[in-house]
Amino acid sequence: MAETDLVKSQDTPFEGGPMDGRVLPVLLGPTGHPPKTYRIPVPDPEGGPPTVLVYRRVPRGHSRRLGLVQGWKYAYDPDDRSGGGLRWPWSRPNG
Repeated sequence: MAETDLVKSQDTPFEGGPMDGRVLPVLLGPTGHPPKTYRIPVPDPEGGPPTVLVYRRVPRGHSRRLGLVQGWKYAYDPDDRSGGGLRWPWSRPNG
């Protein structure tokens, strides 16, 4: 089995923000879906800390009969409040 057989990617479109209209290959997780959040670090020209662009996974469309997700795309999320940590079902919501 070749190494490329184990790592799968999917061309995923980006909407909004600086990446609007671009399509990038995104690695798929063990469930066959791209990650819920995609973070892109952009280096600072003056050598300061990089700016991080945050994109959220949203459905690209739904099927007519069953309403199943037809694919995924990423939408720009300028107000990232997730903090990047894990959320457990028993955690309190961030209020």
